[in-house]
Amino acid sequence: MLDLQDTIAAIATAAGPGGIGIVRVSGPQAWEVGRRLFRWRRGPLPDPPPVGRLLYGQVVTPESGEVVDEVLCVFFRAPHTYSTQDTVEFQGHAGPAVTRRVLELCLEAGCRLAGPGEFTLRAFLGGRISLDQAEAVAQLVAAQSQVEARLALGALAGGLARRLAPVRAALVRAAAAVEAAVDFPDEVEEIAGPELARMLEQEVIAPLEDILQARERKRVFREGGVVVLCGRPNVGKSSLFNALLQEDRAIVTPRPGTTRDAIEEAALIGGVVCRLVDTAGLADTTDEVEALGVQLAQERLSRADLALVVLDRSQPLTPGDRQVLAATSD
Repeated sequence: MLDLQDTIAAIATAAGPGGIGIVRVSGPQAWEVGRRLFRWRRGPLPDPPPVGRLLYGQVVTPESGEVVDEVLCVFFRAPHTYSTQDTVEFQGHAGPAVTRRVLELCLEAGCRLAGPGEFTLRAFLGGRISLDQAEAVAQLVAAQSQVEARLALGALAGGLARRLAPVRAALVRAAAAVEAAVDFPDEVEEIAGPELARMLEQEVIAPLEDILQARERKRVFREGGVVVLCGRPNVGKSSLFNALLQEDRAIVTPRPGTTRDAIEEAALIGGVVCRLVDTAGLADTTDEVEALGVQLAQERLSRADLALVVLDRSQPLTPGDRQVLAATSD
């Protein structure tokens, strides 16, 4: 179990070489660790150190004084930090060996390696952000498109909390009315059941249903939409699949039934990350392998957010085309 009284440390920037590498320390002993490892170019650090100022200096090995990296160090005081605890950041060069060594010194100084998302967990437990805002942090980090990022930023700004506040207030009023009627039956008027039910319907159930419907509509932007290309054999599904990806991902030949499997690739279309799926042609067949491909295509189609039906306009609609259109009518 995670102990919130532990002082934790972690590399806060992406792995690999880069311009800046940040090691973050947070917890009750963060400032002590920072003062132990950081040597200010201007001389001894005052006690307490300057808050919120970038201080230029070096990270050194405490025992030997060996210089590990030139850094900018900043001290933040609780509760005005991301984690709501005292925090120190070492902003140095992003070479993997350098950032790992700074982290090792932090761990040797008494820190524990932070678990995944533990800084955000402490922000939530410290009351700085709500649970939906904590989820929005993860969504923002994982966003692959501007649309996803905007949705996550809206949630991070507390949009859901603002919409839920009137619902919570209505529930508190309803609970207070019921409790008062139970505890003080001689002093409080009898509860009007139908009126209470109408209030809950209008101020609780209806807003919650709207929130759930809006969340479902936005799901495709957060998780990516599954777009299945379907149609009868040899109408150009794989050609369209390659054109959307702008690469020759699927084999294309004049021979019907070339695609026997479901081929899946991600593509950014209209600001939405789509998982494009090229499938076998939907048709009755006696070929065992081709029949398995058709079965797989039907299974993928049942889980699609969007079915993109491909038709060959050089020919009139065939019974096979009408069969595909009927299968995707919903």
